[in-house]
Amino acid sequence: MLIKVLTALYVLVCLGLIVTVLLQSGRSASLGVIEGGAQSLFGKKKGLDEKLGQVTTYLAIVFMLFTIVLTIIR
Repeated sequence: MLIKVLTALYVLVCLGLIVTVLLQSGRSASLGVIEGGAQSLFGKKKGLDEKLGQVTTYLAIVFMLFTIVLTIIR
């Protein structure tokens, strides 16, 4: 029963990690002409990128811990 619960949580953490990585803007996102102009008018979403970076870090740590725990239990 414990393995099933941990595996379900592990899958949710994996999906959350995938989503947060995909939502982050890439390093070359501001190199385009259209985007560069839009950022000069509206500003860069710096706060959102920083929060997504922090969430990604925490989810990666939880992912590694779940992986180690599930490997030891099995």
